[in-house]
Amino acid sequence: MPVMVQDIMKLLCSISEKRKMKAAVKHSGKGALVTGAVAFVGGLVGGPPGLAVGGAVGGLLGAWMTSGQFKPVPQILMELPPAEQQKLFNEVAAIVRNLDWMDAVQLTTLVMGSQALQQQLVAMLVNYVTKELQAEICYDD
Repeated sequence: MPVMVQDIMKLLCSISEKRKMKAAVKHSGKGALVTGAVAFVGGLVGGPPGLAVGGAVGGLLGAWMTSGQFKPVPQILMELPPAEQQKLFNEVAAIVRNLDWMDAVQLTTLVMGSQALQQQLVAMLVNYVTKELQAEICYDD
């Protein structure tokens, strides 16, 4: 039975869609860059007082830019590069290795029929998203 990476990705998308999982990827580097740039320009234009104002405005702008950037987990999964998809595939394959399936539909049906398998896969997915992607998971209720 050839095991396909895309079948596993579709399974993970189905599970994360059912749980309404979203992830907020933290872009702290981008926020820091904006803060520093605005502070620098403020310092050039207004000297020491301009530096203080530029730092405050830049800090607020950087915080605003990086807050609340939630994306659906299925979208994130499908946008992963092939190497990352393969890494996820290997982790999922270890969990579903005892199942007999032919395609994504059959695999998804088998997993959705087992609460224990769903919980294992969700835990693995949450761990992957938080550690590998450094994102925060939330559930859209």
